Amino acid sequence: MRIGVLALQGDFAEHQAVLESLGVQVSQVRLPSHLDGLQGLIIPGGESTTIGKLSDAFGLTPALREFSRDHAVWGTCAGAIFLARDAGKTQTLLGVMDIVIARNAFGRQVDSFEVDLRVPALVNSHGENPYYHAVFIRAPLIESIGKGVEVLAALDDGRIVAARQQRWLATSFHPELTPDFRFHSYFLELAK
Repeated sequence: MRIGVLALQGDFAEHQAVLESLGVQVSQVRLPSHLDGLQGLIIPGGESTTIGKLSDAFGLTPALREFSRDHAVWGTCAGAIFLARDAGKTQTLLGVMDIVIARNAFGRQVDSFEVDLRVPALVNSHGENPYYHAVFIRAPLIESIGKGVEVLAALDDGRIVAARQQRWLATSFHPELTPDFRFHSYFLELAK
C-alpha cells in the first residue's frame, strides 16, 4: 500500500513517520503527478488558508478533487478544514466532505488542550480501548454535518471533533502527535 501525505505546509513529516512505522510506503505530494499510484492521501494540520493557496499555485486543487472522488482522504486539523464544503470564510477548499467547519473554534495557540475522547469506531475496527487521547492545537470544530456523514467522536458537550463520510475522514485534532496509531490504522482500512 502506498499513501500520500500532502507536503505543501504543516506537519506532514510527522504523519509520514507514523505511516512508515506501520509498514506503509509513503509519498510526499506536492504536484498533481505525485498522486499517481496512491491508495489514499492525508492532508496534515498547518494553516488551511496557506495550504489552499499553495494547492492552487501548484495546480493541485483540481487534481485533489478528482483524486478524492475515488480514494480515501483524511484531513487533520487544517486538513479537515480543507476537506470541508464550508469554513465560514472565503478560501480555497476541496469541498468534498459535507461538513461545515469553524476555524480556530477553541481560541488561540495558548488555548490548545488535550482530552480523552470516546471513539467507538476504533473499538469496532481494532477491538481496543474506546478512549483516544487527542491533542487539539488551534483546532477547528465540525459545526454541522450533512446526510451520510457519521460522527466518530465528540467532546463531552456534544461538539463534533471527528467525522467520516464514505472514504473521507476529518479530525479536528492531531493523531500524528501521539504514540497511539489507531486513527492511522483506521484510515488505512478505509484506503484498502
